[in-house]
Amino acid sequence: MEIIFSLLTGVLIAASTYLMLGRNMIRFIFGLILLSNAANLILFTAGRLTWGIPPLVPDGMSVPDGPVSNALPQALILTAIVISFGLLAFAMVLVYRAYQELGTVDTDSMRVAEPETAPATAASAPIREPETRPAPMLEQETSHLTADRASDATPEGLHV
Repeated sequence: MEIIFSLLTGVLIAASTYLMLGRNMIRFIFGLILLSNAANLILFTAGRLTWGIPPLVPDGMSVPDGPVSNALPQALILTAIVISFGLLAFAMVLVYRAYQELGTVDTDSMRVAEPETAPATAASAPIREPETRPAPMLEQETSHLTADRASDATPEGLHV
């Protein structure tokens, strides 16, 4: 059973990757949904698929009677579902606003921030002169600065 779930997870990840690499933002959203479902299936499979009763402790006992299912993967999956729903809602609003502003869901047509003309090449760029900076002081030039001379540079009333 775990092999089937592992193969199904691989198929979901491959399909989501294919959808997310497309130019259409709606396909990207569907790929995001498939990827989050694949992550949930990975968590479910990693928690080992075991048949058992719910992990509830009956009254008067300190441990459950018989084999029980693992509650940790279930809790992780519930958390992942909530997080993926929030991510999906944010992505849908973002795509909707982009569609309102730009009138398209094609990512190639959404290049508003990029210039329309071709970028300048290095050959056509003007040559700039290098900036001249003052040379750093050598150790011989700074040897006259000693601890007693440094106290002369401090403000009055401040002793180092």
